[in-house]
Amino acid sequence: MRNDRQRPYGRALMTLLVAAALIAGCSPKSDKQEGGAASGEVALTAAQRAHIQVYTVAPTSFHKTIVANGIVDFDNDQATSVIAPFSGPVARLLVPLGEQVKKGQALAIVDSSDFASAVGTYRKTFAAARTARRLADLDKDLVQHQGVSRREADQAESDAVGAEADRDAALQALVALSIDPKTIKDIQAGRPVSRIDGAIRAPIGGTVVEKLITPGELLAGGTTPCFTIANLSRVWVMAQVFGADVASVARGDTAEIDTGISKTITGSVDNVAAVVDPDTRSVAVRIVADNPDVLLKKQMYVRVQIRSERPSTGLLVPASAILRDDENLPFVFVVKRDGGFARQHVTPGYRDGDRYDITSGLKSGDRVVSNGALFLQFMQNQ
Repeated sequence: MRNDRQRPYGRALMTLLVAAALIAGCSPKSDKQEGGAASGEVALTAAQRAHIQVYTVAPTSFHKTIVANGIVDFDNDQATSVIAPFSGPVARLLVPLGEQVKKGQALAIVDSSDFASAVGTYRKTFAAARTARRLADLDKDLVQHQGVSRREADQAESDAVGAEADRDAALQALVALSIDPKTIKDIQAGRPVSRIDGAIRAPIGGTVVEKLITPGELLAGGTTPCFTIANLSRVWVMAQVFGADVASVARGDTAEIDTGISKTITGSVDNVAAVVDPDTRSVAVRIVADNPDVLLKKQMYVRVQIRSERPSTGLLVPASAILRDDENLPFVFVVKRDGGFARQHVTPGYRDGDRYDITSGLKSGDRVVSNGALFLQFMQNQ
């Protein structure tokens, strides 16, 4: 019973003795270490150096990848807000939210006196222009046979030109109101025209992404927004880039858009803003991307990785070479001329994969410990 209680203590004592022996064998004060080392340096034996890998620092070219957050927006080159072209109450809506529409398709019907007035004006000006032109042509023939004076013929021509200008202006008003082309042809052919409903039509093809009016709502011509139509096959991602990273981003750079819910979508930088946002102190970078299966939705937050096409040059060292001291300051072990290893504080900058660009603390030609730095730190702390 007594022996069983003492067994754990015996095992602990044995473990401590083994650890002490290992430390003694690796101590920098060993009689087998090569040469002397200056104060604060670490010297290793030949056997210990075999397990250390050294990296020679040299200028290296690399391409930065800038990571930023972004917000999805419509491609405003392929999206538009549909404004009521005339005044009046909404009679009925013809399309639901999310429906695909074609250019010129009717979206809503409005009881509008503006609509009827425009049609009536065109009918009158069309008839007046046709009559004035006929009279002007007749006077032109009569003046050759001295049937009317030159002054009368000129006045008739002037009246015809004025009537035709009024007709063209009235026609342009119908086009602006998106009148059915068939109705215009019926007026020009002199055929009777039945009651025409005022239709708000789609100026472009796309998806109805916003419906802003309801039946019975009174619209103000040229003011009330009614719908938003957008082509969702392509979107913009507005990324926020800060500080020194802005200089590395340029139009044409490739961008990977991570939605967090599906596959990564590839886009390209289309524009870099010329001003800094005063609220966020960032620069807006616009990325254009195809939107397969409409995965990207407006106002969705995404993570963006922009790969710079511009090469950068720096002193890259392996990430494994960089350690932290008791004050959390980064340092590396540099090989000295006498063969020892000394700490050298550095300033890591951009990280390229498993390498850091060292902005200060090292120069080209320096040799740093890439593998085994933790072992050196352990020995130096003994």
